[in-house]
Amino acid sequence: MKTDKIDIRVRYAETDQMGVVHHANYALYLELARIEWFRKIGISYKKMEQEGIALPVVSLSVKYKKTIEYDDIITVKTMLVKKPSVSLEFEYEILNDSGEILSTANVVLVFVDLNTKRPTRPPKYFLEALEK
Repeated sequence: MKTDKIDIRVRYAETDQMGVVHHANYALYLELARIEWFRKIGISYKKMEQEGIALPVVSLSVKYKKTIEYDDIITVKTMLVKKPSVSLEFEYEILNDSGEILSTANVVLVFVDLNTKRPTRPPKYFLEALEK
């Protein structure tokens, strides 16, 4: 399915006293990568929310293989697992500048109608964007 990559330079504020990225920041890196993935297929997450569809995270898991440190440049690779139905699942790899995998992750989101607060199918334009 659709795959994308973005580069991120680790900022000092994202690290602990040892200069290692704090685990809470991995979710932020994954979200940055996911939002860019949306943009690159022509979907504005902001516009989708304005039209009454949200995508809350219902599951997030990260496997840490090696540390990420201050000022490292990491690449976050985002891969859609399968064509979405009510849920949307992504696999991620976070790599260093040598291409070595530092961590892997999985995130599941659910399409939610903001009016009813109930799960819903993805908008037609979302599915069409995946076909391009």
